[in-house]
Amino acid sequence: MKLNERSVVHYALSDSPADQTGFLRVWGAPGTLSMPSGAGRRCWFVLKGNLLFSFESREGRAPLSLVVLEGCTVELAEAPVPEEFAFAIRFDAPGVRPYLLAAEGPVVQEAWVKALSRASFGYMRLVVRELEGQLLEARQSLASHRRSSRKGGASCCKVHTADHHSTGLENGYSPSMDSSPGGLAEEGSSRLSGWALSEGECQGPASVLLGKGQSPVSPESSCFSTLHKWYGQEIEELRQRWQQKALGEARV
Repeated sequence: MKLNERSVVHYALSDSPADQTGFLRVWGAPGTLSMPSGAGRRCWFVLKGNLLFSFESREGRAPLSLVVLEGCTVELAEAPVPEEFAFAIRFDAPGVRPYLLAAEGPVVQEAWVKALSRASFGYMRLVVRELEGQLLEARQSLASHRRSSRKGGASCCKVHTADHHSTGLENGYSPSMDSSPGGLAEEGSSRLSGWALSEGECQGPASVLLGKGQSPVSPESSCFSTLHKWYGQEIEELRQRWQQKALGEARV
């Protein structure tokens, strides 16, 4: 793989956010054939995307090494120095030994292993495919829910229409009602009670009037509009009294 050195250095030193940073101990150079030995070298590492940079210090301006995290795996390992929490980057290339790194504690070690394992484009490709599958399942579930809701609403409308026609008049007369004056009165009362219960506006005082038969509502009128006019009479009377009182005080 060929990389433009100037572009790589500019990217390493740019203000773009890093995925992981910190001091690590390293043995040898990335992908070398030599076995790690000794105390290693403590360097400042910066992970950006699938590129792992190392510097001499936190303020370093020239990268010491660059590791492209493709075609590799990250796993825990044993460090040559005791009490070091090591992990290795193993490449698929034959004959290339792992790139051995070590952190100062288990928490830092775990953070670096997770970050490095998720840095490759291969991992991101798997994540995108998984998210696409979840999105497809969510869309299919939503479409199925909408279809079932529409079918349920249509069936309810059909049942309601059938019940409405079954209780209607046949040839202008109701077969279940008596044609006597008492029967007609009961029919009018039942219709009135049904309308009062179905109208959300006929509650409170209106329900008391309907129960006593003193409501001004007739079967041919709208429940809300008639009640609005009925209760408005009292408001109109109070308004007239207030105007007369105000006019008398003005004259005095």
